[in-house]
Amino acid sequence: MTLHLAIFIIYFLIIFAIGWISLKKTQNESDYWIAGGKLGWFVGGATMTATHTSAGTFVGTIGVIYTVGWSFGWVLISIPLAYFFMVAVLAPRFTRLRQLTLPAFIESRYDSKSARAIAAVIILIATVVYIMAQIVAGGLISNVIFGIPPAYGMVIFTIILLAYTTVGGMIAVVYTDLIQLIIMVIGTLVAVPLAVSHFQSLPNLLLYVNTIKPTTFSWDGMPPAALITVSMAFFLGSIATPEKVTRLFAMKDMPTIRRGILMTIILTTALNLMVFILGLSAMVLFPMLPNGDLTMPIIAKAILPPFIGTLMLAAITSAMMSTVDSLLLVAGSALSEDIYRSMVKPEATQKQRLKIARAGIFIVGTIPLILVLLGIQEGELVQFIVILFTALMGASFFVPVVGGVIWKRANKQGAIAAMVGGVTTSMIWEVLGEPGIEPILPGFLVALVLFVGVSLFTAPPKEETVEKYFEKIE
Repeated sequence: MTLHLAIFIIYFLIIFAIGWISLKKTQNESDYWIAGGKLGWFVGGATMTATHTSAGTFVGTIGVIYTVGWSFGWVLISIPLAYFFMVAVLAPRFTRLRQLTLPAFIESRYDSKSARAIAAVIILIATVVYIMAQIVAGGLISNVIFGIPPAYGMVIFTIILLAYTTVGGMIAVVYTDLIQLIIMVIGTLVAVPLAVSHFQSLPNLLLYVNTIKPTTFSWDGMPPAALITVSMAFFLGSIATPEKVTRLFAMKDMPTIRRGILMTIILTTALNLMVFILGLSAMVLFPMLPNGDLTMPIIAKAILPPFIGTLMLAAITSAMMSTVDSLLLVAGSALSEDIYRSMVKPEATQKQRLKIARAGIFIVGTIPLILVLLGIQEGELVQFIVILFTALMGASFFVPVVGGVIWKRANKQGAIAAMVGGVTTSMIWEVLGEPGIEPILPGFLVALVLFVGVSLFTAPPKEETVEKYFEKIE
């Protein structure tokens, strides 16, 4: 316990120090929201990777693999394809005009403050859903490490995140992301060989898994419709979620973005493959876990040496923090820039807007904690909460964002209809729809039909509004 506590205290002190130093370096809103738009490919790629690699990977993915088998691994193929699409199709036009937020891009492309405000509200709703997953995972890990009730762990986890994100903004987030990614990679590189060593070799591990749970290497774990629609959620959501596309604005130019995204593809693929191996190892070593989400914390505590196990748990905590801090920043910008400045008080000073942003980060970070403590999403695997968030974001933003840079005829009416129709359909489907089909499919289809149909049956956009996104790409 003393070792665990010491390592975590040192780790969090470093994180707070970065937040404080970042506060000193934050001179304006561009610094606070997109790190001044000056990130190089290494830091840019690291923060993109760390943002992607959350509790959804280290708690959620390994928990689903433990529960349903390797069929879920096929879902992960959609992730590198999504990042390739982002850098090949979206980024060259999306970054023509540097913005501070995704809703600001929506306003610029569609010449509509209403569209910007609607995008901001959707972001706030979806962010609450996602942060709930990370808080649940934080409570599980705290319980395993320190033996404290999960509720206490959730509160502590939330307080730490709110503190350094509120103070330091994007500069704090990108450099804590870099540290967190390094810890994730080191922890995973150490954990995988040690886990496999219990079986002498990887082929032996596969043989053991096949013996105790033959369905692991079959398609019986998840219905094909679920696999397809979950893959679709990851693909569309990875491209269009605000915390990721904002990082395109944070990197200084297209060559930097290309190198950074290549780094992201390599690292996310490698981390997912290693997590997959850990999931299989846990099937044999701990076949009777009551909840798949306990898989990684149990591996770290039970089979790794104390120091390495604590490092691995710190890596899991890092994964969660690196995503939640990004989403909190997105939520703060949605309130400050996209609602308060755009719709409520355009004449607000920069100091006033940053106060609203910090208050918004606190509120949006606190609401998920309250909902989790009240029992909302209780018993749900972390990864499936993550998939719901991804579905909401993908259904809302993929069509208007990607469609907006590849189709000149798209207009504000079509964009608003797509966002509202996509998120509403996804939420209704989550409650009332067919359980084997994820809400991203109906949400995306409705958004696409509304986007095209409404745009064609209403007036085209002004030429001067769209031409800046359709100039010839060098």
